[in-house]
Amino acid sequence: MDKVFIIAEVGVNHNGSLKTAIKMIDAAAKVGVDAVKFQTFRADALVSKFAHKAGYQKKVTDKNESQLDMIRKFQLDLNAHKELMRHCHKRKVVFLSSPFDMESIDLLAKLGLNIFKIPSGEITNLPYLRKVGALRKKIIMSTGMSDLKEIRVALGVLLKSGTCKEDVVVLHCNTEYPTPFKDVNLRAMITIQQALRVKIGYSDHTLGIEVAIAAVALGACVIEKHFTLDKKMSGPDHQASLSLDELKCMVDTIRHIEQAMGTGIKIVSPSEKANRGVARKSIVAGVDIKKGERFHVNNLAVKRPGTGISPMRWDYVLGKTAKKGFCQDEVITL
Repeated sequence: MDKVFIIAEVGVNHNGSLKTAIKMIDAAAKVGVDAVKFQTFRADALVSKFAHKAGYQKKVTDKNESQLDMIRKFQLDLNAHKELMRHCHKRKVVFLSSPFDMESIDLLAKLGLNIFKIPSGEITNLPYLRKVGALRKKIIMSTGMSDLKEIRVALGVLLKSGTCKEDVVVLHCNTEYPTPFKDVNLRAMITIQQALRVKIGYSDHTLGIEVAIAAVALGACVIEKHFTLDKKMSGPDHQASLSLDELKCMVDTIRHIEQAMGTGIKIVSPSEKANRGVARKSIVAGVDIKKGERFHVNNLAVKRPGTGISPMRWDYVLGKTAKKGFCQDEVITL
């Protein structure tokens, strides 16, 4: 990747509306993201009727509603997936979706997805990992709620199933919405990179954009962030998502940071070359100097501009004879 791959996560923020989902693709494409990501699942295959909601979900949705009833409202059918893929292609952004069950893996594979995003909750799902790994596609794997050992095992399953290591990006992640800053542990992203020798990224659930920006500065090649058309909409993830203005700010800032990271080679940049003559200094006459007079510490000085002999040649100049007269502050020549 020659630039950071920015994923605008719709997730379930379309609230089950294809019209809203299309509006979100338009909005994300307009601010310059690389991909727009959804979630693919069959509610009855993903959640049992006994499953409880997460704590953050209970705060922003009906407490008496089960997790199963909640996510049924966000399920997208095959035709919706096809329409969303067509619209992403039209807007020149990559369509992505995280499959949450075995049938959904098949659905996305039949639709021709080249990149599969493994959500954090599936990192300990052995049959799931084997099925995705056997597709031999590019994989982006989130690692929320897991430790390094679990990540290593999951990666091993993918590789053993047929996926090339070069095709895997591992995202550091914390799945609390929103993630407290004290729990981000961004350095763990570097630990994953060094321990597993993989490309790294960051799936961000904090409020704001600063942690995602910091991740880019630390070497993340993929950034994933939820966004919404309106934080006041009903649904589990809207309040912890970026507004469109915040999403644009994040994209613009990431593009600036990736340019600023540079090559790592310390050189004089083209933009600062002209400043050498202004900010650096030269050996100049400290007083009026007559022709034939020898240069010594009492008749020389070091001052701007830097267009003459460098002060680094001070010892070489001392003792030399002036071939012409110099007035005070005049740049010395030999």
